[in-house]
Amino acid sequence: MAAADWTRPQWTRGEAKAMLLYCVFGTFAAELKPDLPACGGRGLPAGVELRRIPKAMLAHWDGHPLRGALGGILRDADPVAFATARSAPECLLVRGELADADSLAYLGDTLGVIAALLEAGGAVVVDPQILEIFAADAWRTRYAGAERSAPRNHVLVLCQNEADGSAWVRTRGMRKFARPDISIRRVPHADVQRAGAVAARLVDLQARGLRLGDGSTVDVEDVPGGLRVTRAGALDDREFNNTHLELAWPAA
Repeated sequence: MAAADWTRPQWTRGEAKAMLLYCVFGTFAAELKPDLPACGGRGLPAGVELRRIPKAMLAHWDGHPLRGALGGILRDADPVAFATARSAPECLLVRGELADADSLAYLGDTLGVIAALLEAGGAVVVDPQILEIFAADAWRTRYAGAERSAPRNHVLVLCQNEADGSAWVRTRGMRKFARPDISIRRVPHADVQRAGAVAARLVDLQARGLRLGDGSTVDVEDVPGGLRVTRAGALDDREFNNTHLELAWPAA
């Protein structure tokens, strides 16, 4: 099985911070002793912490991922995993912010800890940044071998219809890499796949360290001059929970 690749060959330091957030629901021993070496982890990186939230506190937990709009999305995505998480006696919250780094080892180490927590009683993982819920086996499958470090597995690419009849292609999850998300508006439905491919390419390039400045352009086949990049948004933007790069698809 191919090994994960945590390198960032196009990295230059940015001012933004990487943010990681995962919720592991399950039944855990009073004294946690996850087998990190067996799961390819070295422990949580500096800046990322594990907080234990017992069932008695779950009812009063602000930002509970199984409630509100996010809870509805997760329930519809996987009702069985959602029910398992709801009935779990505990949640382990893995959360932290880190400076932009020249390696993605911090993400690999964090995933190693989550893998170990699944072996130590975890049953369900919620990744709020990409609006996804995973039963333990589904998580293990998605993040096996080289797939553990594939940027596409850590980011969600969305497409929604707009009032003017066009499509909006956007991403969520790039904050894990201390990079802005992608927003491509006014995409004709005939070009949705092309726009999705552009978004996926920018996900990979940015995850590997590339930084795009305001006013730069992205080359796209059959689009003269490419797509102009405008930096926009803020970390509290509900659509992204991150800043983003705004790219306007050319008018027909």
